[in-house]
Amino acid sequence: MTETTKRILAGAAMGLVAIGAGMLEYYGIHAVRWLVLAIAGGMVFELAFNLFKRGIIAKDTGTKKFAYVATLFLIPFALLLLMSAYHVGARPWIILLLLMTISAADIGAWFFGKLIGGDKMWEHLSAGKTWAGQIAGIICGTSAAVLYGLLGTDTFLPQLMWIGIGVSLLSQYGDLTASWVKRKLGIKDFGNLLPGHGGILDRFDGWIYVLPIIWLVML
Repeated sequence: MTETTKRILAGAAMGLVAIGAGMLEYYGIHAVRWLVLAIAGGMVFELAFNLFKRGIIAKDTGTKKFAYVATLFLIPFALLLLMSAYHVGARPWIILLLLMTISAADIGAWFFGKLIGGDKMWEHLSAGKTWAGQIAGIICGTSAAVLYGLLGTDTFLPQLMWIGIGVSLLSQYGDLTASWVKRKLGIKDFGNLLPGHGGILDRFDGWIYVLPIIWLVML
């Protein structure tokens, strides 16, 4: 089975899980909150595991120092991410909006980045990220957010345009942050739980900044 096939099948499986959680919400079972919380918990676990593992076995002094320093920020990061996942996850319509926006931004950045090419954003962080891809990702993510409003209310909601821009940007910088941490630790993926996608943190790194900031806005 090719890597692309694995990626498609894993993506389809994740989509089915999301649909299942949405159906349970319809019947009064708050599955979305617990699904988002489980994802956030998986992200924290994978980050902690790799920091501790690299901090112990790494031969390079720079990698060891980075792992030790990053571990100091692990507890506040974990608390912030888990609390924001718990509170934002209680509002399924917000989670659906974020899923649509981040997914569209990811796909748009990947597709048009490959198609157009051009100058790299931060090649020392992520070799595949281009400025063309980032701009296309913002446009695609914003379009998805606006479409969400049109499908739900048959009305153009201008605030969703600004939310789409903000979420698209934050998700891409979450991706870059995860790439930077992986490069500092000398690893390709945080895990291998999701075939073709890597670990949970590799797939959901766009949530790193989005969830806490959305929660702070809600407050």
